[in-house]
Amino acid sequence: MRPITLLFFIGILVSVCACRSDFETVASTGDLAFSKDTIYLDTVFTNIGSSTYRLKVYNHSKNDITIPTIKLEKGLSSKYRMTVDGMQGANGKIFTNVALLAKDSLYIFIETTANIADANPTDFLYTDQIQFDGGENLQKVALVTLIQDAVFLYPKRFADGTTETLPIGEEKIDGFYLDENDPVNGNELLFSNKKPYVIYGYAAVPSGKKATFDAGARVHFHANSGLIVSNNASIHINGAASTTDKLEKEVIFEGDRLEPEYSDVPGQWGTIWLTNGSTNNQLNHATIKNGTIGLLIQNNDGTTTTIKNTQIYNSANYGILAQTAKINGENMVINNAGQGSLACSYGGNYKFNHCTFNNNWNSSEQVAVLVSNYILGAVPEVKDLTEATFNNCIIYGSYSNEMILNKKTGAAFVYQFNNCLLKFDNTSNQFTTNPDYQFETDAAHYKAILLNKDPKFLKVSQNKFNIDDSSVAFAKGNSAYLIPLDIIGNTRTLPPDLGAYQSKPFPK
Repeated sequence: MRPITLLFFIGILVSVCACRSDFETVASTGDLAFSKDTIYLDTVFTNIGSSTYRLKVYNHSKNDITIPTIKLEKGLSSKYRMTVDGMQGANGKIFTNVALLAKDSLYIFIETTANIADANPTDFLYTDQIQFDGGENLQKVALVTLIQDAVFLYPKRFADGTTETLPIGEEKIDGFYLDENDPVNGNELLFSNKKPYVIYGYAAVPSGKKATFDAGARVHFHANSGLIVSNNASIHINGAASTTDKLEKEVIFEGDRLEPEYSDVPGQWGTIWLTNGSTNNQLNHATIKNGTIGLLIQNNDGTTTTIKNTQIYNSANYGILAQTAKINGENMVINNAGQGSLACSYGGNYKFNHCTFNNNWNSSEQVAVLVSNYILGAVPEVKDLTEATFNNCIIYGSYSNEMILNKKTGAAFVYQFNNCLLKFDNTSNQFTTNPDYQFETDAAHYKAILLNKDPKFLKVSQNKFNIDDSSVAFAKGNSAYLIPLDIIGNTRTLPPDLGAYQSKPFPK
């Protein structure tokens, strides 16, 4: 065969084989298979769009088929919407004559945006179903979403298209002041447990005012949002010990994405910022998770920020970043932060009893505890660290050195670790002669230190920092620093255990 004839023949053969005869299909006979028989779109707030969920549809037959209709049972009025193999259909609700090759599959992507009024009033579920074909060939996949009502707080939008802002130094950010006489929400400075709150932008407590959070309150922040406590303002978080895993009396701050895949994602929102001059701030039984900085504290007005029975998890930068602050912390647990779980920087005054500071962030740059008396480039560059005392604490994590002291001359640097478990492996020997890390010989700064001992936490990946009696932290505390109840309200025995949790047998 001559070369040009051979090429012509091959071209015809390829074009015939590659041609998809969509018109040579048979009608579906109701034998489709599905990756799921029910799609749970988890929990969404009223009028807030859900994540996108996926359904895979299989044609296991030997025939290329046409599915006459793929539609939502509630039709165009449905609060669900779909795309079918990239097609939008009639407003994402109805699709006709959808081809599906033999032994092939297609994807359907589903989303919803629904109002609490659309849900069943008894269980707050909004439901529908995807229907494939009809009559004797009808097949269904159920759709279920829990709709949660909420109080929405956000900056005003003005007639000229601009949005309300807050002054931060010489800059402005999208935000607003909480109003105790708001015509829609009433007293916005009182966060009750009746409905969750969803905040867009930064909500600020005005000067001279106090924001109060009742036990069981739930506060959700949208991306780039947070809470600011202004000069001469304060917050009181009045959580209480809970009796179930639902933390029904805890005050919880987290992002506004409620789907399970977002439950441990850092950096979903900004921070709770106790600004310079905020006063008399009190936190008790608070859980702060998935922010950029859990707590940013710049409080040098002379009053003490008290933080008790509080958990801070999964912060993109810091769990607590304190600058020239004054903090008294009891029964605190902080874990997983990109830079530091606790950073006591630029001087200040700090005292922590029975706290667990851990960091399992996957980076050699992270630490569980950082203490310093300076910020490079600041004016002045150094400030007095008048006290940094850690009693009956655990400082641990996945990195070799989980405690760093950064000291500069020109300002005080007073620190003390009593009856603490510290992870400081010094594998490179760079700190061997450093006078600040002489754990065994420096009795003025270190007393009864357990060095590089695994505390055997229950399950770090789930933020469960409980210990049992096999832990080296068991009964190693000093009763002089005793906090009688642990973070969940259990009575401590004598001598007390280290850390925030009283030891109990692990569940089997």
